[in-house]
Amino acid sequence: EDEYVEIDLDSAKPEENKVIVKPFVLRDYEGMDEILNSLRTGYTIAVIDIKPLKTKDIIELKRAISKIKKTVDALDGTIAGFGDNIILATPQFAHIHKPTLPQKKNKTDYFR
Repeated sequence: EDEYVEIDLDSAKPEENKVIVKPFVLRDYEGMDEILNSLRTGYTIAVIDIKPLKTKDIIELKRAISKIKKTVDALDGTIAGFGDNIILATPQFAHIHKPTLPQKKNKTDYFR
């Protein structure tokens, strides 16, 4: 005789993966690991304050930003700077709108 187990489908709801907007403060190059690991989960939008590292070591900051950019590119995500001290990095499902700046007119353009 076959035995059957009843399953209540309402009680077994799949866990929803929610998007997390997570702030980070980049104090040194080694601090990137936490940021990169969060981005790799695919559900984290990272808001990164780069000011501490910017004031400490600009060369190390450039290395860190380059590494973050490579990771974001590999994940088909987007990265953008906001102001002088904030970087936003997103996974592939989110896109950062980067408005195009109007071109400056040359003085000679007024005479055409």
